[in-house]
Amino acid sequence: MKIALVQINPIIGDFDHNCALIKSWAEKAQHNGCRLAIFPEMAVSGYPPQDLLERESFINQQQMAVDKLVTMLPRGIDVLFGCFEQRNSHTGKSLYNAAIVARDGEIIFHAHKQLLPSYDVFDETRYFQQGEVPDLYILDDHTFGITICEDIWHHEIGVYAREPVALLKERAEILNTPLDCIINISASPFQRDKEKQRHGLFERLCSKHELPLIYVNQVGGQDSLLFDGRSMLVGPQGKILAKGAGFTEDMTIIDSKNWHGEITGMLLDDEVEAVFSALVMGVRDYVHKCGFKSAVLGLSGGIDSALTAAIAVEALGCENVLCVALPSKYSSPASKEDAEQLAAALGCRFEVVPIIDLFETFQHTLAPIFAGHDDDLTEQNIQARLRGNILMALSNKFGSLLLATGNKSEMAVGYCTLYGDMSGGLAVISDVPKQLVYDLARFINKDKEIIPQRILTKAPTAELKPDQCDQDDLPPYELLDQILQLHLEEGLDFEEITAQGFEQEIVLDVLRRIRLNEYKRKQAPMGLKVTSKAFGYGRRYPNVQNFQYKPGK
Repeated sequence: MKIALVQINPIIGDFDHNCALIKSWAEKAQHNGCRLAIFPEMAVSGYPPQDLLERESFINQQQMAVDKLVTMLPRGIDVLFGCFEQRNSHTGKSLYNAAIVARDGEIIFHAHKQLLPSYDVFDETRYFQQGEVPDLYILDDHTFGITICEDIWHHEIGVYAREPVALLKERAEILNTPLDCIINISASPFQRDKEKQRHGLFERLCSKHELPLIYVNQVGGQDSLLFDGRSMLVGPQGKILAKGAGFTEDMTIIDSKNWHGEITGMLLDDEVEAVFSALVMGVRDYVHKCGFKSAVLGLSGGIDSALTAAIAVEALGCENVLCVALPSKYSSPASKEDAEQLAAALGCRFEVVPIIDLFETFQHTLAPIFAGHDDDLTEQNIQARLRGNILMALSNKFGSLLLATGNKSEMAVGYCTLYGDMSGGLAVISDVPKQLVYDLARFINKDKEIIPQRILTKAPTAELKPDQCDQDDLPPYELLDQILQLHLEEGLDFEEITAQGFEQEIVLDVLRRIRLNEYKRKQAPMGLKVTSKAFGYGRRYPNVQNFQYKPGK
C-alpha cells in the first residue's frame, strides 16, 4: 500500500486556503496511486491559533470548512488530517485537538490528542481537553495507531503519567490485532538542535516498541515559530527509511510492503544551513502572510545588518529589499564602503540618508535643557532613534516591512536602543547568538564572497561615539554567548555557571543585565525562534522584579 506523507504550509484562520491545499495534495497522492494521504496536526486551522480558539465564530467556521472539505476530497483514498473538534460536556475544556480520517465523503475515524504540552511556547491545556486512548485505525489489511505530536514525546519530556504508544499497543493486544505502524501528525517547531533530538527520540521509540513510525510535520513560518517539515518514515530498528524536504511543502510517498520510500536531502542536515533556511522561510512567510511584498532595513556596514540583508534578499528577492545606510559623524568610511559593496553583491536597492544634520539640530534644540551636563548615552541613543524614525518613515511611505537587525546576545543584555535599532515589524536574528551570526555569514559566503570579508573580521561597533567598540561595554562575545547559553537555554543559575570556570563578576554582571532589560525585550518586535529558548511568549518573566543572584545564598 502506498502512503503519502504531505507537509503543507497553512495560514492560521484561512480555512479556504488550507482546505484547498489539503484537497490539491490529496488529489496528487491519489494520482500517484496512494491509498492514504496524511497531513499535519491542525492542518485545517493552522497551528497554533491561540485565543482564536475562544471565539465561537472561529470554531463554527472551522466546522463548516471541515464538513465541506470531507465532501470535496477525492474518492478511493483515505485522508488523515488534523483539526480541532468540539466535545459535548459541561465540565472540562470544550475542544479536542483531533486527527480525523475522511473516506468517500464521510468521517470514519477520530483520535484525540492525549498529551497536551504547556511549557515554553506551548499552551494547549488552556484550550483543549485531554483525549482518551483512541480506537485503532484500519485500512485494507493494515492496522495503525494514531498519535498527535506530543503523544510520542512522553520519554523525552518526562512529565506525563501515560504513554500513548504503549496504550495503543495494549489496545491492539486486547483486540488480538497486530499493530503494524504508528502514525504521528505534528506541528513541531524548529530549533537548531531539533532534528538531532527528533532522530534520537524516534530511534528509541521505534526500537522499544518494534514498530515503524510515520511522522508528518507542518512546514512554514507562523509569527515567531518556524516549522521545518522534514516528515519521515522510521523503521522498527530506528533507521530513517524515507524523509521529506526541509522548510518547504513536500509530499513523500512510502510503500508499506517493505516500509521504504525516498529520502530527500541528507539524513541529518547541517545545523547552520538549517538555521539559515529557517530564517529565510520565516521572513518570507511573515512578510507575505501579513500582506507585505517588500522590506526595508538599515545597513550599517556591520555583521548583523549584513546577515539580515542577505536573509531578506534570499527570502523576498533583491528587487523587494531596500537597504539604507544612515551614517553619523562617527561612521567610518570603511563602514559606508562595506555597506555599499554588500548591497551591490546582493543586487538590492541602496540609499544613503545621513543623520549628521538632524543630530546637530537635536543637539541645538536640547542644549538649553542639557546645559551643564556632559554628553553620555543620551546622545548615542538620539542617533539610534533618528535612524529608527527615518527607517519607519520609509516603511510607511513605501509599504515595506521594517526589519530589525539586532542579535540575541545584544537583546539579552540590553545592548540596543528602544525606538532606535529596535524599531521594526520583525526582528529577524533576535534569537541568533553573535557567534552563530558569524557562522551564518560564513555559510552565505561558502561559494563566493557576498558579505565583504572586512565585515567578518573587524571589531563590532555601534559607531555612536568616537572609537567605539562593543567589547568596551560587553564581555567578549565568545564568552558572553557561552554564559547566555548556559543561563537562558540550559536553565543554569549563578553557582552552576561559575562552577564551570566562569569569573563570578562577569557572570553576575551578565545576569544583572538580563534582569534589568526585560522591559526592553517586552517592547521589541517579534523575533524568529531558532534556539530552544527564545525571548518572546515562550519565556515569561516580569518586568518589575528584584530577584538577584547572590553568591553563597
